[in-house]
Amino acid sequence: QVQLVESGGGLVQAGNSLRLSCAASGRPVNSYTMGWFRQTPGKEREFVAGVTWNSGRTNYADAVKGRFTISRDNAKSMLYLQLNSLKPEDTAVYYCALSWKLIVTIPNTADQYEYWGQGTQVTVSS
Repeated sequence: QVQLVESGGGLVQAGNSLRLSCAASGRPVNSYTMGWFRQTPGKEREFVAGVTWNSGRTNYADAVKGRFTISRDNAKSMLYLQLNSLKPEDTAVYYCALSWKLIVTIPNTADQYEYWGQGTQVTVSS
C-alpha cells in the first residue's frame, strides 16, 4: 500500500502563489508516474499536471500551462506543485495521485491512478 498526504493549501488572493507538497510512504514510488488533480463541488476530478518516474516528461492541463509547475524528489518520496498567478477559477480541492503501473506516459484521467491523497483545499479570492 501507498499513502499520499498533501499539504500547502490555503486562502490566497488572485495573482499570488502557493506550493503544494505530497509526501508518499509505505512503498517506494520512484518508479511510477505521479500527478495532481483538482475537484470542485458537483464536478468530476480533473487532471492538472503529471510527471513521469524520472521527471523526464511532464504534462499540464491547458488551463494551468505556463502558471503551474510540477516536480518530484524521488530521494525524499515527495511530489510538488508550484501554483503561480493564481486565479479564482483555480479554487478547488487538489489531490495527489500515483499510477501503479510501470509506464512512461502520463495519463490524464483519474481512473488511471490507483492511489490518492485526502486532498488539500486551495481558495483564491478575487
